[in-house]
Amino acid sequence: MKPTDSYLTVPTWRFLDESLSARTRSALESFAADDTLCQLVGQQLSPPAVRTWVHDNTIVLGIQDHRLPHLEDALPVIHSAGYRTIVRNSGGLAVVLDQGVLNISIVLSEQAGSIDIPAGYDVMLDFVRRLLPEAGDRIEAYEIVGSYCPGSYDLSIGGKKFAGISQRRLRQGVAVQVYLCVEGSGSDRAELVRQLYDKGLGGEETKFAYPDIRPETMASLAELLGIPLTVTDVNLRVQQLLHALAGEVQMGGFREDEMELYTYYLQRVVDRNAKMIARG
Repeated sequence: MKPTDSYLTVPTWRFLDESLSARTRSALESFAADDTLCQLVGQQLSPPAVRTWVHDNTIVLGIQDHRLPHLEDALPVIHSAGYRTIVRNSGGLAVVLDQGVLNISIVLSEQAGSIDIPAGYDVMLDFVRRLLPEAGDRIEAYEIVGSYCPGSYDLSIGGKKFAGISQRRLRQGVAVQVYLCVEGSGSDRAELVRQLYDKGLGGEETKFAYPDIRPETMASLAELLGIPLTVTDVNLRVQQLLHALAGEVQMGGFREDEMELYTYYLQRVVDRNAKMIARG
């Protein structure tokens, strides 16, 4: 039995599929949704949950990205490429969202005991490996130098990164989030972020060490596995995996009685984003 089995093999999973419905909405809504689930699951008002989400062309900037000395020169390059930008009030650096990127959030409760940060990462690593049996243990977790938003739990195959994991903790809830570059060109996405830093730094030295992006270090799963894998395929696999892991899978979005909480968290993330932009 794997250490992660106790988190993944549960009586009931809740599954919120927003792989289509979230596409035209702001990614800020996804941050609000995960905060809402953190509180609901953390306070055991909901079973553990998995949410899948996809957004149209968006670059999510971290706080440090927003402090680039020449950000005003970089943003027009991003916007002219057809991407909107938002700022998240949390750790991490810029990531790319588009229709070829499937985001998965696993939300767990700490009511029965604390979940340390490495355990949270391991849960998602195990989940992704189960989703992709054709890759299995070839999926490794270590920092891919030259990728965007590098971290010790970058997921890669053959040294090329296709995913990154982050965590959000709130009200005894833990949301472990992964972006999976499923289809399209991983290096093209990385090139866009490389331009962000190139223009945003403008040759200046900064106290914070921004990553030196090398686009060839990133690829999509379709490229790495050599199969025509799509976001729709992987989203279906998520649903099938949850049915294999639990006795019951509850489908559907937020209930009417949960929407007030979601509205509260949405207003909070919108206000924070506006404050970050105002500081720019």
